[in-house]
Amino acid sequence: MCVRSAAPGVRLRAVIELESARLRLRPMTVEDAGFVHTLYNDPSFLQNIGDRGVRTVADAESYIVNGPLAMYARLGFGLLLIERRSDGAALGICGLLKREGLDDPDLGFALLPAHWGQGYAVEAAARVLRFGRETLGLPRVVAITTEQNLSSARVLEKIGMRFQRMVDIPNDDETLRLFAG
Repeated sequence: MCVRSAAPGVRLRAVIELESARLRLRPMTVEDAGFVHTLYNDPSFLQNIGDRGVRTVADAESYIVNGPLAMYARLGFGLLLIERRSDGAALGICGLLKREGLDDPDLGFALLPAHWGQGYAVEAAARVLRFGRETLGLPRVVAITTEQNLSSARVLEKIGMRFQRMVDIPNDDETLRLFAG
């Protein structure tokens, strides 16, 4: 387990850094704000995941502190930054979230389009799912996608999750596909 400094005054519970064959998944820090700003404003992120209101790098810093870092401190898990092990390049995010309206932890992921189609999403999602089951002892993990996000649905199916039903969650105008595994 590894505890990273996050932001002044923010104390984290121990958060595990995960590795797979090609990837390192690590807790986000405020130093990742530039990458988060880029990812969260990518048109594919806005279309498939939604607008998180991250308009500036300062907004990204605030999002990291009040989102992932707060969740790490409260639950010991949250969204992790995906880095390629070979060169340390940031590719995207992946992790477990506790989302209002869902009874179980939710597996979420997003990569910049330049890294799609290379198996990174499957590799990261499988590693996070294994962490949730084996380390955290979670009996059930869910994931949600928009109805048109077929690529993410395929990733979830490749890691053994199956479509369950359509759901509505608070603060989301769209009915979403719920997968479980």
